[in-house]
Amino acid sequence: MRHFLDFEKPIAALEGKIQELRHLTDETDINIAEEIGKLQTRMERELTQTYKALGAWEKVQVARHPERPKLSQIIEELTDEFVPLSGDRNFAEDYAIIGGLAKFRGRDVVIMGTDKGATTEERIKRNFGMARPEGYRKAIRLMQMADKFGLPVLSFVDTAGAYPGRGAEERGQAEAIARSIQTCLGLSVPMVTAIVGEGGSGGAIALATANRVVMFEHAVYSVISPEGCASILWRSGEHAQKAAEALRLTAQDMLTLGVIDHIVDEPLGGAHRDIKGAIAALGDGMMKQLDELSSLTPTSVKADRRAKYIAIGDKGL
Repeated sequence: MRHFLDFEKPIAALEGKIQELRHLTDETDINIAEEIGKLQTRMERELTQTYKALGAWEKVQVARHPERPKLSQIIEELTDEFVPLSGDRNFAEDYAIIGGLAKFRGRDVVIMGTDKGATTEERIKRNFGMARPEGYRKAIRLMQMADKFGLPVLSFVDTAGAYPGRGAEERGQAEAIARSIQTCLGLSVPMVTAIVGEGGSGGAIALATANRVVMFEHAVYSVISPEGCASILWRSGEHAQKAAEALRLTAQDMLTLGVIDHIVDEPLGGAHRDIKGAIAALGDGMMKQLDELSSLTPTSVKADRRAKYIAIGDKGL
């Protein structure tokens, strides 16, 4: 059964009526195709109007939708011959981050990113996409391998942030994130990142300090969650909506500020309504960025990345 967000209640009501009529058609000889067609048209119009007018807080809800594309699905749809690689060779395997070798549209790449999991069991196993230090150290190992063998890096981000637990802090969470960012910046191979859902804080930046960053239309990318921001500034999480607007965390804001380079359009009603279509569009967007970088020398790749981050904030403020 489809999960509907709070602002989608009118859409949910229309979809429920359509399902009731279809069920009635299956059980009787009554032909009500015309009525179903009218409701379908009305629902699509409602979807278009609703998603065209989404505010920052509504986009946060869409970005957190439990049915949005997961990295495991992206790997299955976009790559061939995926070979997963595990562990940080220091402490443990972190299931919040998936990584390995793959072919992306005929090109050998290293692929990595966060995965929140689709089922309750998977979400617990993957710690809801919140990586621990060993996850970031695994990412560092993968990036170093990519650099050694001259393979482009594709990374995918969907995380509320790095795991803030005591054990993670004791094992050097901040240091692991900092070194992961440092490794991203030092790569001599092209790196392209996609913000798929939530891009939360340093936990996202650790995997996203790339030459090019693309972002789904309704994804969000922020230094802190709206709830966290509200609890600091207003001493109450009830002001999360106000915080979301102030944070300028939407894909459109990020493009204006120069933080990202391309917005990937989502299917009508969000990526969760057509996962394969959304992933195909994401693949096209990433391939375009990778093609533009493929002619650069290792020195030029580093210079391109450095120029991108020095320039952030020059416009749109």
